[in-house]
Amino acid sequence: MSCPRDSITYNATRCACGIGQLLNRSSGTCEIFGWPSTISTDKDISYKGISFAETLFAFDRIKKFTQSQAVFLEATLVMLLSWLIFCFFLRFTKLRDGRNVWFNLRWWITRLDVFFSTRHWLDDQQVVKKRKTELGGMFSVASLIVFIGLFAALLYQILTKRTIEVHNVRATGSPDLISFENDLEFNITAVSDMTCSNLRGIGNVLTGNPGFSDLKVASLSSLGNYTCKNTSSGPTVNFKCNRCRLANDYIYISWHFVDLPGSPAAAVGFQFNFTSKNGAADEKKHVSFVSGTLRNGSVLDERPVTFRGSEGNVLKFNLFPRIYHHLGDLKLIQPLFHEFIPGSVYRETAQLQASLGRSADGVLNTTLFINYLSSYIVEIDHENILGPVSFLADLGGLYCISIGIFFYILVQCEYRIKKLRNEDTVFRRIRKRRKALDHWDKLRRYVAYTYDCRILGDDAIKTTKMSSALCGLARPSTSPSECGSSRKNMQHFIMSAKKPGLSIEKNVTPQPASLEMRPLDSASSLAHGAITSNKKSISQSSQSHSNGDIIPPPPSMEFNSSGSEVDAVDIKNKFQLLYDYNVLLREKLLDTQSLLNALGAKPSSSSSSTKEHGA
Repeated sequence: MSCPRDSITYNATRCACGIGQLLNRSSGTCEIFGWPSTISTDKDISYKGISFAETLFAFDRIKKFTQSQAVFLEATLVMLLSWLIFCFFLRFTKLRDGRNVWFNLRWWITRLDVFFSTRHWLDDQQVVKKRKTELGGMFSVASLIVFIGLFAALLYQILTKRTIEVHNVRATGSPDLISFENDLEFNITAVSDMTCSNLRGIGNVLTGNPGFSDLKVASLSSLGNYTCKNTSSGPTVNFKCNRCRLANDYIYISWHFVDLPGSPAAAVGFQFNFTSKNGAADEKKHVSFVSGTLRNGSVLDERPVTFRGSEGNVLKFNLFPRIYHHLGDLKLIQPLFHEFIPGSVYRETAQLQASLGRSADGVLNTTLFINYLSSYIVEIDHENILGPVSFLADLGGLYCISIGIFFYILVQCEYRIKKLRNEDTVFRRIRKRRKALDHWDKLRRYVAYTYDCRILGDDAIKTTKMSSALCGLARPSTSPSECGSSRKNMQHFIMSAKKPGLSIEKNVTPQPASLEMRPLDSASSLAHGAITSNKKSISQSSQSHSNGDIIPPPPSMEFNSSGSEVDAVDIKNKFQLLYDYNVLLREKLLDTQSLLNALGAKPSSSSSSTKEHGA
């Protein structure tokens, strides 16, 4: 039979793996046992049982993303920076006439100024009033983002650390120890190429303190059951004690492995798992455990070794009796790993090869030492450290911090940059100007529709004098009969206007008080000079056209101001021109109506006079 690769030979014909190596049966080579020396234990008691929610939802994966408050704080920082950068670049856009999307975005940002609307810059002796600025809206949203992020971190802290675990140690007596009934299970694996056939010397347990009279040797079956099973890592010795009541402080259990042909008694490490469960009958049991892997006896030295020889390898464990008051006075023994004392260890290949050739070293002794600390009992309870008053205090502190930081930045910005002090005035002025223009356009459309002519557009210049003269006198009708009658009336008016003897006299009739325009506000007196000049221009144009009995064209409604700014005085002037023009149209209408009445009365009087002469 050929030896595996990287193996060593002893007794001239036999083979074994070297220091810290195991036989890989699939590849037929010796490989280094590379598992690190680690000890793990439970942070708190856990539950043994199958939960439908835990199998359906991966809670462990969710916990990875919420292991601390840093997740909430990082998300808050990202959102805050994104918002500030967005508002910063939005400030470089142009407002123009207030009809673009950038003005609407910046306008709605000003509407979000809810925290600092009464805290903006004011000159001395000024009344405090609400002023919504773009800077205040930006910092208000930033304060809200910071507050929500800190509040989420506070809720996480409340849910995870709202209670603290209080440990109390008290002396115990015999009645207390008898009440502890737990299921204890211990598994230890000798990491090697051996099998359970190498196991010898198991079956006895030593209790008591060595060197004293209480030292006793008993059968292991009186304490619990033990088995051995072969695993891929090596032979595993299992000890199990159901509803176990420990009465002794010190327990020793020893066993050893011996050489067999082709299977020397040697190991490269040990793996163990010590579990304690409460003796409840339900499926959901409380569990406390400790497990680990041991490669050598030194924590600082991780070099591979091989355990072999008559000196025993001792694994020490401590058992702590605990009472959990917050779990219904649960009584559970907690196992803890204390120490590993290595026995015969080989770190050189030559030493191991020589030991394999000696029959006296063909043994691997292992001892399990259990120290039951029964003098004291650890009482554990949970105390709530967060009440409603402390929660409100924390919440108020977060609010003050969120508002105070950005309020300080707002004050500094408005103090150092004067352009930021009157942002609200600029936005309101542009918005009012846009609304005024929209209302003015509605009025122009209304007048054009009412008087059946485009008197307020550029097309009024292209219309004929007759259409300008007839503008406002009649409105087009939809029925054919009304259209025919209106055409006859229009032709009759045109023929009568062409007669030389008929002239329209302009008698300006006084207007009732209800038709007079009222001043829009106190600022209308500023436009009195402009209105007077406009009246003179309308009267002069009417006098120049009086000889031809033609109504003058309507005044121009175009604004002469440059850019998109329209002054309120100009709008008032245009209203006054429209009013004067309507007065002139009314005078013409009254004169024409009186003329038509006179023309209708003359034929009736002439016909009546002819009838009298005939009679």
